Amino acid sequence: MQYENIKLTRDGHIAVMTFNRPQAMNAISTQTAREILAALEELEQDDEVFAAVFTAAGDRAFCVGADLKERKTMTREEMKKQRALFVRAFTAVAEFPKPLIAAVNGFALGGGCEFALCCDFIIASEQAAFGLPEVGLAIIPGGGGTQLMPRVIGRNKAKELIFTGRRISAAEAYDIGLANHVVPADKLMEKTMEIMREITKNGPVALRQAKRSINLGVELELHTALALEAECYNVCLTTEDRDEGLLAFNEKRKPVYKGR
Repeated sequence: MQYENIKLTRDGHIAVMTFNRPQAMNAISTQTAREILAALEELEQDDEVFAAVFTAAGDRAFCVGADLKERKTMTREEMKKQRALFVRAFTAVAEFPKPLIAAVNGFALGGGCEFALCCDFIIASEQAAFGLPEVGLAIIPGGGGTQLMPRVIGRNKAKELIFTGRRISAAEAYDIGLANHVVPADKLMEKTMEIMREITKNGPVALRQAKRSINLGVELELHTALALEAECYNVCLTTEDRDEGLLAFNEKRKPVYKGR
Protein backbone atom coordinates (compact mmCIF):
# COMPACT_ATOMS: atom_id res chain seq x y z
CA MET A 1 0.00 0.00 0.00
CA GLN A 2 1.12 3.54 -0.75
CA TYR A 3 0.92 5.67 2.39
CA GLU A 4 0.02 9.35 2.34
CA ASN A 5 -0.55 10.16 5.99
CA ILE A 6 1.70 7.53 7.55
CA LYS A 7 5.41 7.02 6.96
CA LEU A 8 7.06 3.63 7.56
CA THR A 9 10.81 3.21 7.98
CA ARG A 10 12.96 0.35 9.24
CA ASP A 11 16.26 0.24 11.10
CA GLY A 12 17.40 -3.34 11.47
CA HIS A 13 14.70 -5.17 13.41
CA ILE A 14 13.04 -1.88 14.46
CA ALA A 15 10.18 -0.32 12.49
CA VAL A 16 9.09 3.30 12.92
CA MET A 17 5.52 4.26 12.06
CA THR A 18 5.11 8.02 11.86
CA PHE A 19 1.99 10.17 11.70
CA ASN A 20 2.81 12.36 8.72
CA ARG A 21 0.28 15.21 8.71
CA PRO A 22 2.19 17.87 10.65
CA GLN A 23 0.31 20.63 8.80
CA ALA A 24 -2.89 19.30 10.44
CA MET A 25 -1.31 18.65 13.86
CA ASN A 26 -1.38 14.98 12.83
CA ALA A 27 -5.15 14.85 13.28
CA ILE A 28 -6.74 11.50 12.44
CA SER A 29 -8.60 11.51 9.13
CA THR A 30 -10.47 8.62 7.56
CA GLN A 31 -7.46 7.98 5.31
CA THR A 32 -5.08 8.07 8.27
CA ALA A 33 -7.11 5.41 10.10
CA ARG A 34 -7.11 3.18 7.02
CA GLU A 35 -3.35 3.58 6.70
CA ILE A 36 -2.74 2.76 10.37
CA LEU A 37 -4.60 -0.52 9.90
CA ALA A 38 -2.65 -1.34 6.74
CA ALA A 39 0.71 -0.36 8.25
CA LEU A 40 0.19 -2.46 11.39
CA GLU A 41 -0.78 -5.47 9.30
CA GLU A 42 2.33 -4.98 7.17
CA LEU A 43 4.55 -4.79 10.25
CA GLU A 44 2.89 -7.78 11.90
CA GLN A 45 3.54 -9.91 8.81
CA ASP A 46 7.16 -8.76 8.44
CA ASP A 47 9.28 -11.34 10.27
CA GLU A 48 12.28 -9.00 10.19
CA VAL A 49 10.43 -6.52 12.41
CA PHE A 50 10.79 -7.51 16.07
CA ALA A 51 9.30 -4.30 17.56
CA ALA A 52 8.00 -0.91 16.45
CA VAL A 53 7.85 2.76 17.41
CA PHE A 54 4.77 4.94 16.91
CA THR A 55 5.70 8.63 16.60
CA ALA A 56 4.84 11.74 14.61
CA ALA A 57 6.34 14.23 12.18
CA GLY A 58 6.92 17.76 13.40
CA ASP A 59 7.44 19.01 16.92
CA ARG A 60 4.05 20.57 17.65
CA ALA A 61 1.84 17.51 17.96
CA PHE A 62 1.96 13.75 18.23
CA CYS A 63 -1.75 13.74 17.36
CA VAL A 64 -4.61 16.02 18.39
CA GLY A 65 -7.36 13.46 17.85
CA ALA A 66 -9.98 13.28 15.13
CA ASP A 67 -9.83 15.67 12.18
CA LEU A 68 -12.84 17.83 13.06
CA LYS A 69 -12.52 19.82 9.82
CA GLU A 70 -13.18 16.61 7.88
CA ARG A 71 -16.16 15.82 10.11
CA LYS A 72 -17.79 19.19 9.42
CA THR A 73 -19.02 17.97 6.03
CA MET A 74 -20.08 14.48 7.13
CA THR A 75 -23.60 13.21 7.48
CA ARG A 76 -24.50 11.37 10.69
CA GLU A 77 -24.35 8.08 8.79
CA GLU A 78 -20.89 8.86 7.41
CA MET A 79 -19.75 9.79 10.91
CA LYS A 80 -20.94 6.41 12.25
CA LYS A 81 -18.99 4.58 9.56
CA GLN A 82 -15.89 6.63 10.31
CA ARG A 83 -16.31 5.95 14.01
CA ALA A 84 -16.37 2.18 13.37
CA LEU A 85 -13.18 2.54 11.31
CA PHE A 86 -11.49 4.53 14.08
CA VAL A 87 -12.39 1.86 16.66
CA ARG A 88 -10.74 -0.77 14.45
CA ALA A 89 -7.61 1.39 14.24
CA PHE A 90 -7.37 1.92 18.00
CA THR A 91 -7.99 -1.77 18.62
CA ALA A 92 -5.30 -2.74 16.11
CA VAL A 93 -2.75 -0.60 17.97
CA ALA A 94 -3.79 -2.00 21.35
CA GLU A 95 -3.69 -5.60 20.09
CA PHE A 96 -0.54 -5.37 17.96
CA PRO A 97 1.32 -8.55 19.01
CA LYS A 98 4.86 -7.14 18.93
CA PRO A 99 6.25 -4.50 21.31
CA LEU A 100 4.99 -1.09 20.19
CA ILE A 101 6.36 2.00 21.92
CA ALA A 102 4.95 5.53 21.62
CA ALA A 103 7.46 8.36 21.20
CA VAL A 104 5.38 11.46 21.91
CA ASN A 105 6.71 14.79 20.67
CA GLY A 106 4.07 17.43 21.31
CA PHE A 107 0.34 17.51 21.96
CA ALA A 108 -1.24 14.08 22.48
CA LEU A 109 -4.87 15.02 22.92
CA GLY A 110 -8.08 13.04 22.62
CA GLY A 111 -7.51 10.22 20.16
CA GLY A 112 -3.82 11.11 20.07
CA CYS A 113 -3.52 10.45 23.78
CA GLU A 114 -5.48 7.23 23.29
CA PHE A 115 -3.17 6.03 20.52
CA ALA A 116 -0.25 6.56 22.90
CA LEU A 117 -2.12 4.68 25.65
CA CYS A 118 -2.77 1.79 23.26
CA CYS A 119 0.99 1.31 22.92
CA ASP A 120 3.00 -0.71 25.44
CA PHE A 121 4.53 2.36 27.06
CA ILE A 122 5.28 6.01 26.35
CA ILE A 123 8.51 7.95 25.97
CA ALA A 124 7.78 11.69 25.96
CA SER A 125 9.64 14.82 25.04
CA GLU A 126 9.70 17.61 27.62
CA GLN A 127 7.36 19.58 25.35
CA ALA A 128 4.72 16.83 25.25
CA ALA A 129 1.27 17.41 26.71
CA PHE A 130 -1.45 14.84 27.28
CA GLY A 131 -5.20 15.15 27.68
CA LEU A 132 -8.59 13.55 27.12
CA PRO A 133 -10.83 16.61 26.58
CA GLU A 134 -13.79 14.77 24.99
CA VAL A 135 -16.36 15.59 27.71
CA GLY A 136 -15.97 19.23 26.72
CA LEU A 137 -17.47 18.26 23.36
CA ALA A 138 -20.26 16.30 25.06
CA ILE A 139 -18.76 12.91 24.20
CA ILE A 140 -16.43 10.53 26.05
CA PRO A 141 -12.99 9.17 25.16
CA GLY A 142 -13.86 6.44 22.68
CA GLY A 143 -10.50 5.09 21.56
CA GLY A 144 -9.84 3.12 24.72
CA GLY A 145 -9.30 6.10 27.00
CA THR A 146 -11.87 5.17 29.65
CA GLN A 147 -10.42 1.67 29.83
CA LEU A 148 -6.70 2.17 29.34
CA MET A 149 -6.10 5.31 31.40
CA PRO A 150 -7.42 3.70 34.63
CA ARG A 151 -5.31 0.62 33.97
CA VAL A 152 -2.17 2.72 33.51
CA ILE A 153 -2.48 5.38 36.22
CA GLY A 154 -5.26 4.09 38.50
CA ARG A 155 -9.02 4.58 38.54
CA ASN A 156 -9.40 7.72 40.64
CA LYS A 157 -6.64 9.73 38.96
CA ALA A 158 -8.02 8.69 35.56
CA LYS A 159 -11.49 9.85 36.56
CA GLU A 160 -10.13 13.26 37.49
CA LEU A 161 -8.36 13.69 34.16
CA ILE A 162 -11.32 12.44 32.11
CA PHE A 163 -14.03 14.31 34.06
CA THR A 164 -12.14 17.62 33.88
CA GLY A 165 -10.61 17.16 30.43
CA ARG A 166 -7.48 18.76 31.86
CA ARG A 167 -4.18 18.72 29.98
CA ILE A 168 -1.09 17.58 31.82
CA SER A 169 2.57 18.23 31.09
CA ALA A 170 5.15 15.59 30.31
CA ALA A 171 6.56 16.02 33.81
CA GLU A 172 3.18 15.31 35.40
CA ALA A 173 2.64 12.39 33.02
CA TYR A 174 5.89 10.92 34.31
CA ASP A 175 4.96 11.57 37.93
CA ILE A 176 1.65 9.69 37.64
CA GLY A 177 3.10 6.80 35.63
CA LEU A 178 1.63 7.69 32.25
CA ALA A 179 5.07 8.18 30.66
CA ASN A 180 8.04 5.89 31.35
CA HIS A 181 10.66 8.47 30.34
CA VAL A 182 10.78 12.22 29.67
CA VAL A 183 13.69 13.62 27.67
CA PRO A 184 14.61 16.85 25.86
CA ALA A 185 12.81 17.13 22.53
CA ASP A 186 16.00 16.77 20.49
CA LYS A 187 16.83 13.54 22.34
CA LEU A 188 13.43 11.86 21.97
CA MET A 189 14.21 9.49 19.12
CA GLU A 190 17.75 8.91 20.38
CA LYS A 191 16.37 7.69 23.72
CA THR A 192 13.59 5.75 22.03
CA MET A 193 15.95 3.93 19.68
CA GLU A 194 18.32 3.20 22.56
CA ILE A 195 15.51 1.39 24.36
CA MET A 196 14.32 -0.25 21.15
CA ARG A 197 17.79 -1.69 20.55
CA GLU A 198 17.68 -3.16 24.06
CA ILE A 199 14.33 -4.74 23.22
CA THR A 200 15.16 -6.06 19.76
CA LYS A 201 18.37 -7.80 20.79
CA ASN A 202 16.07 -10.36 22.41
CA GLY A 203 14.13 -13.24 20.89
CA PRO A 204 11.12 -12.01 18.89
CA VAL A 205 8.94 -15.01 19.74
CA ALA A 206 9.74 -14.44 23.42
CA LEU A 207 8.88 -10.74 23.10
CA ARG A 208 5.49 -11.54 21.60
CA GLN A 209 4.73 -14.18 24.20
CA ALA A 210 5.83 -11.94 27.08
CA LYS A 211 3.50 -9.20 25.79
CA ARG A 212 0.64 -11.69 25.43
CA SER A 213 1.21 -13.05 28.93
CA ILE A 214 1.29 -9.58 30.51
CA ASN A 215 -1.64 -8.08 28.59
CA LEU A 216 -3.99 -11.03 29.06
CA GLY A 217 -2.75 -12.17 32.45
CA VAL A 218 -3.17 -8.84 34.23
CA GLU A 219 -6.95 -9.15 33.72
CA LEU A 220 -7.14 -12.69 35.18
CA GLU A 221 -7.13 -14.07 38.70
CA LEU A 222 -3.70 -15.37 39.64
CA HIS A 223 -4.25 -19.13 39.24
CA THR A 224 -5.47 -18.72 35.65
CA ALA A 225 -2.83 -16.08 34.91
CA LEU A 226 -0.04 -18.45 35.96
CA ALA A 227 -1.48 -21.12 33.67
CA LEU A 228 -1.45 -18.57 30.83
CA GLU A 229 2.18 -17.72 31.61
CA ALA A 230 3.11 -21.42 31.45
CA GLU A 231 1.39 -21.73 28.07
CA CYS A 232 3.26 -18.70 26.71
CA TYR A 233 6.54 -20.07 28.08
CA ASN A 234 5.96 -23.40 26.36
CA VAL A 235 5.52 -21.65 23.01
CA CYS A 236 9.08 -20.33 23.39
CA LEU A 237 10.56 -23.58 24.66
CA THR A 238 10.49 -25.49 21.37
CA THR A 239 11.68 -22.70 19.05
CA GLU A 240 14.93 -22.51 17.10
CA ASP A 241 15.56 -19.18 18.85
CA ARG A 242 15.54 -20.92 22.23
CA ASP A 243 18.21 -23.35 20.97
CA GLU A 244 20.22 -20.44 19.56
CA GLY A 245 19.98 -18.55 22.85
CA LEU A 246 21.39 -21.46 24.84
CA LEU A 247 24.09 -22.14 22.26
CA ALA A 248 25.16 -18.49 22.15
CA PHE A 249 25.28 -18.34 25.95
CA ASN A 250 27.54 -21.38 26.12
CA GLU A 251 29.74 -20.10 23.28
CA LYS A 252 29.94 -16.65 24.94
CA ARG A 253 28.67 -14.76 21.89
CA LYS A 254 25.64 -12.68 20.97
CA PRO A 255 22.68 -14.74 19.73
CA VAL A 256 21.30 -14.32 16.23
CA TYR A 257 17.53 -14.65 16.50
CA LYS A 258 15.29 -15.33 13.50
CA GLY A 259 11.83 -15.47 15.01
CA ARG A 260 11.28 -19.19 14.64
